Amino acid sequence: MNASNISVEQAVEENKLSVSFKLILGLYLIIPLCFVVYLADGLIWGDYLKSILPSSPTHFILFQILFGTPHIIASAILLTSNKEYLQFFKLKIIVMTVLIIVVFGIGSLFIPYKMLYIATACWTVYHVFKQQHGIGKGVCRLPAWAFYWLLWLSVSAGIFIYMGIFLKNSLDAQQAEWVELVAGVLTIGLVLSSVLCQRYVPTRFGKYFLWSNTMLIVSSFYMYTQQYYFLAILIPRLVHDATAYVFYVTHDYNKHHQKPQNRIYKYAARCNLHVFLVLPLSSFTLAYLLQAYGDEWINMITQFFFATEIYKAITLGLIGYLSLMHYYTESFTWQAGSPLRRYIRFSK
Repeated sequence: MNASNISVEQAVEENKLSVSFKLILGLYLIIPLCFVVYLADGLIWGDYLKSILPSSPTHFILFQILFGTPHIIASAILLTSNKEYLQFFKLKIIVMTVLIIVVFGIGSLFIPYKMLYIATACWTVYHVFKQQHGIGKGVCRLPAWAFYWLLWLSVSAGIFIYMGIFLKNSLDAQQAEWVELVAGVLTIGLVLSSVLCQRYVPTRFGKYFLWSNTMLIVSSFYMYTQQYYFLAILIPRLVHDATAYVFYVTHDYNKHHQKPQNRIYKYAARCNLHVFLVLPLSSFTLAYLLQAYGDEWINMITQFFFATEIYKAITLGLIGYLSLMHYYTESFTWQAGSPLRRYIRFSK
């Protein structure tokens, strides 16, 4: 069936579950919770957390298992386990796979590592904030110019915060100071722009959403300046990953709860596993196995058959590929005209 031929009435009638804007807004409570942790560490624990936390949550394999990798794997499972989706997007997936191989595979032989790293970082930050601003667009109802102005200020500030954290060991004192200064100017610009743009938001709820997205950057920048790098990355990452799961679980419930339509959900139905649990359990289990044992298993196989090792074949190769593909496919899989949108509706 051509997705463009699916009527709104048909889609709404078949969807029993909706994506709740209130639920998504509730995810932003991680911001005040992190500030409570920050204050408690300074006032009660004597900066103990600050001294033991790494510069990024990704340095904890537990964080990757809980927040980083699972939603990327869930996205891949959702897309590839439904044949009609894979067929619909087949050409885009093939083209992007070739580009990833050329740029990050062959290109890595002559493109400087730092350049590839910065390009990936920019894409990561754009992906994170584009998702949250894109969801807020329907609530805030900003004019197009205001939406893109706030989005690009957020992305630009986020990129410099990201660079300040992850490249801090390769920057000299003056460069680090300039990065922080630019991030600060962009953050202040975002706050002032939010003050000006909120007049275009017709509802109080919409204003809450606008300022919640702004506070993702403000809180992340503040934690960055206080050298709580873990919290600076955790805040937008957790909101982004949890929001993605709201979409994935809603989609799968609406698609499979009456009649399972792929092998995963048919098998889960035979095991009496509730439809809500199928995608989270499968993605978290795969994330754990790949992150904890993937590289070791691949090295055992290559050692046995070829007497050689492949450096981080899973954690860098496979998961890196899935991450880049995730950034790409998420830019269109939930857009109007996509077959996935048949199973998504929204409620306040």
